[in-house]
Amino acid sequence: MSNTISNTIAPRLTWYKTAPKAFQAMIAVNGTIESSTLGKVLIDLVFARVSQINGCAYCLDMHVRDLRQQGEDWQRINSLPTWREVSFFNERERAALAWAETLTRLADRHDARDAEFEALKAHFSELEIVELSIAIAQINAWNRMGVGMRSQVLAKPMP
Repeated sequence: MSNTISNTIAPRLTWYKTAPKAFQAMIAVNGTIESSTLGKVLIDLVFARVSQINGCAYCLDMHVRDLRQQGEDWQRINSLPTWREVSFFNERERAALAWAETLTRLADRHDARDAEFEALKAHFSELEIVELSIAIAQINAWNRMGVGMRSQVLAKPMP
């Protein structure tokens, strides 16, 4: 694997240095999400799945590494794109992943929102639904900055 960066994947801006107040505000929202009752594994599963959908290499790498540090199995991580077809995810995780996909693909999923919201109510409190929705909105914002500014993934061994 080469460590050279072609012009097509070179970073565009160091946005977090250019707009430090906005960056710190996003970090503060992340702190709120991490202190929620959702649990770090669920949050990172959702963050990884949304990052896959949005094609954000930086965020996907970060959240897969976080999942591995929490002891997550490679098979579950590798099966995130196919979570509907495997039995590796519990009903709570499935409801969260479905909601994450519908909120990420807003233009594509108008027909599923009511059913997916109802599925959430069976596994999450109202507070947790709001926290999960904020977490999904937040990772979508991070993904847009990561993709838009071409945040770089450093080549390093996976745990």
